[in-house]
Amino acid sequence: MVGVSRAQDESPSMFQIIGIVLLFGLVFGSYIISGGKFAVILHALPHEMMAIGGAGLAAFLISNSTTTMKATMGGLGKAFAGPKWKKQDYKDLLSLLFQLTKTMKSKGVIALESHIEKPAESTIFQKYPKVLKDHFATDFICDTLRMMTMNLEDPHQIEDAMDKQLEKHHHEALNAPHALTALADALPALGIVAAVLGVIKTMGSITEPPEILGGMIGGALVGTFLGVFLAYGLVGPIASRLKAIIDEESAFYKIIQSVLVAHLHGNAAQISVEIGRGDIPSSAQPSFLEMEESLSGAPAVT
Repeated sequence: MVGVSRAQDESPSMFQIIGIVLLFGLVFGSYIISGGKFAVILHALPHEMMAIGGAGLAAFLISNSTTTMKATMGGLGKAFAGPKWKKQDYKDLLSLLFQLTKTMKSKGVIALESHIEKPAESTIFQKYPKVLKDHFATDFICDTLRMMTMNLEDPHQIEDAMDKQLEKHHHEALNAPHALTALADALPALGIVAAVLGVIKTMGSITEPPEILGGMIGGALVGTFLGVFLAYGLVGPIASRLKAIIDEESAFYKIIQSVLVAHLHGNAAQISVEIGRGDIPSSAQPSFLEMEESLSGAPAVT
C-alpha cells in the first residue's frame, strides 16, 4: 500500500516531465527530420533568449508585487508536484472537525476554548500535524468556532463570513497563475521585438552575399519562434496547471465551511462530517465506510 501511495504522489510530476520531453522532442524533431538545420537555431539561441527572456523577466518584475513573485516561484514547484492534499489529508480534516464539533456539542463551549485559542498546544489539533501546519486552515477553523462561542449562531451569517474569507484566500492564491498567464501572453510579442531587432541588424548588412543574409534572416525568425513556442508550449500550460491545482486545493477549505455550517444547523457531528465528505474531489474522496472506520479509530478527546 505504501508503494502504491508513493506512486500516486509521484505521478503528477512524471506526467509534466513526459509532456516537456514530448514538447521539445516532437517540435525540434520534426524540424530536423524535415531537413531544417539546427545550427541556425543554436547560433541565434543565446542572444534571442537574452532578448526575449530578459524582456519577459523585466516585465514580470515591473508588473508584480514581491508577494506575487515569491508565490509564482513556489507555484512552479507546485505545478509539477500536484495538489498537496491527498486522500488521507481529507480524512484527517474530517476527523479533526468531527472531534471539534463533537466536543462542542457534548462538553460545551468552555471545553472547546483551550483548543481554538492555542491550536498548536491542542491535543486535538496535534493529532493532525499537516492540517495544523496549514495556517489558513487552522485559523479558518479556529476563527469560525470562536465566532460560535461568542453566541453568533445564525448559520447564514456564519456562512456569509466564511464565504468572504474563502473568496479572499482563493483570489490571492490565484495571483501566481495570473502572473504566469500574463507572461505567456506577452512572450509572442516579445519574440516579435527580438525578430525585428534581427531584421534591423540584417538590413544593416544588406550588401552581404545572399547566403549570409539568409542566415541572418533565419536567426531573426528564431526570435518569433521562441516567443510563441515558450508562450503556448511551456509557460501557458504551466499557468493553467497551477490554476487547476489551486482550484482543487480550495475544496479542502470549502469542506471546513460545509461541516461547521452543518453543525450550526443542529446536525450530529457524524452527519456534519458526511455532508463535508460530499465536497471532497472524487479522486481523493474516501468512501462512507472508510470515513466511518477513520472516525471510530480516532483517539479520544482529552
